Amino acid sequence: MTEERVVTGIAGLDEMLGGGIPSGQIIALLGSCGTGKTTMSMQFIWTGLQKGEKGIFISLEEDEAAISGNARTYGWDLGPFIGNKTLTLVKLEPSDAKSTISRIHSELPAYIKQTGAKRVVFDSVSLLSMLFDNDSERRQGLFDLCKQIKNSGATAIFTAEVKSENPNVSRDGLVEYVADGVILLRYNETSDGSDIQLSVRIVKMRRANHSRRIKPYNITNKGIEVHAKAEVF
Repeated sequence: MTEERVVTGIAGLDEMLGGGIPSGQIIALLGSCGTGKTTMSMQFIWTGLQKGEKGIFISLEEDEAAISGNARTYGWDLGPFIGNKTLTLVKLEPSDAKSTISRIHSELPAYIKQTGAKRVVFDSVSLLSMLFDNDSERRQGLFDLCKQIKNSGATAIFTAEVKSENPNVSRDGLVEYVADGVILLRYNETSDGSDIQLSVRIVKMRRANHSRRIKPYNITNKGIEVHAKAEVF
């Protein structure tokens, strides 16, 4: 029996994944500022909306107006989907850590079930982890959040910033261990130093025979384009 896949809507990435993300998994999308983490995760949500799948986009950085405005730059009009409650945008306040953590634990599972959301994005889990007082609470908080989402049956993407001194791991070093899959976005100077090349690598993906090659991608006016047939130079 073939496992159900959830397409990201990014053709080259879906090819690398062998057809998409295994349904019900939680994916950590790692990258530094400017690599397109939010764009890629919104493209994932937008693809679901086009297929009639409900989505939830949770942000600790931007409000509904900013998220909708960013989406419009790629030709994605979220307004009608927000209006008919197919899409829910949630802004959490890092300035009120206790209330934010409480809302996540008490409201999120019921809200996913109530809305029937099939796709969930948390942008970014790096900021969420900063709301906890120590590593033990941080680890337990992320574990609980993952468990809640997995119990709902939704497929989720958590974006996370990477360490400046090591762009291969998340800032907290935790999310990649609790997630089912890890996708790493990076940027490098070209060999002649005249340009920046963006690259994507699937570090792990449970229950998926995925590509392990590093592939280039672009951020275009229509979203992310991964060039699965090309090689990074």
